[in-house]
Amino acid sequence: MSERVTREAVRDLFELPMPELLFRAMAAHREHHDPTQVQWSTLLSIKTGACPEDCGYCSQSARWNTGLKREPLLDLDTVREAAHAAKKAGSTRFCMGAAWRRVSARDTPRVAELIAEVKALGMETCVTLGTITEDQAKTFADAGLDYYNHNLDTSREHYAEIITTRSYDERLQTLRNVRSAGVKVCCGGIVGVGETREDRVGLLWELANLPEPPDSVPINELVPVAGTPLADGGVSRVDPFEVVRTIAVARILMPKSYVRLSAGRTDMDEALQAMCLMAGANSMFTGDTLLTTDNPAFEQDRALLARLGMRPEQAEESDVDVTVGPCATADRILGAPAK
Repeated sequence: MSERVTREAVRDLFELPMPELLFRAMAAHREHHDPTQVQWSTLLSIKTGACPEDCGYCSQSARWNTGLKREPLLDLDTVREAAHAAKKAGSTRFCMGAAWRRVSARDTPRVAELIAEVKALGMETCVTLGTITEDQAKTFADAGLDYYNHNLDTSREHYAEIITTRSYDERLQTLRNVRSAGVKVCCGGIVGVGETREDRVGLLWELANLPEPPDSVPINELVPVAGTPLADGGVSRVDPFEVVRTIAVARILMPKSYVRLSAGRTDMDEALQAMCLMAGANSMFTGDTLLTTDNPAFEQDRALLARLGMRPEQAEESDVDVTVGPCATADRILGAPAK
């Protein structure tokens, strides 16, 4: 790897006193972004459960007894309605996740159709589907895909403690396939999976030294789901200030990227979420459900931002009619977690 930033430099950032770290992060944020705006994304599970992977945090793995039922790929009308509702509520990016290890040849055109449908609404599109080839990435790009999410999860050193069914290098190859097809990369990780600070250093060092830094960097806090190894193993919740530090360091290392405050917000109070936004997070997932776990609702997030004098980032004007009917509110459509 040809380093743009050394691991020692990343470690030094993590060790800064919090006031100094936040000052540097805020300065980097203001240089490239409007600090009063937060980009809203909505994530919908389009194919739930029965994943063959053994990710120790995931409720959708077929290896764990989490009570989650397998569901088939959603139909076009259901996805369209959900995307309509998300846009009406204020989301500018619509993300679709499927519990696959890799995308099959049969499902590739079906996913491409969903991407094209969402893109036609005037929204940014993102999918997270597991491993994809360069040809599949090109198919999705032709359909209108803007972002592909494929997280590294943690450092290379800690990775085998989290998942054994897919290697770190396989994940990096998928990122290369996505870039080669001209699709933007969404790639981040999870804090609270039993890692040390040095693992958080390693994760951000890896991301910052990719051939191109990710365009979007989701920082998740573990949501312990009963039946998964990490929940049943009693992993302690990470110090909340470590979440803030991780976001701040990500902002400094990748100043032009969106840094997303992602999973785990239901266990954060508003003060902690506000601190994460001050540290440089300028994107969040909103809507009642994040794949299969709870998430703050649209109006709850809107109220929080208003109290902070902030607002959702606005999409460009579109001629698309996003009317979904008087009873089809965003939280109703997107708020029923998969069982």
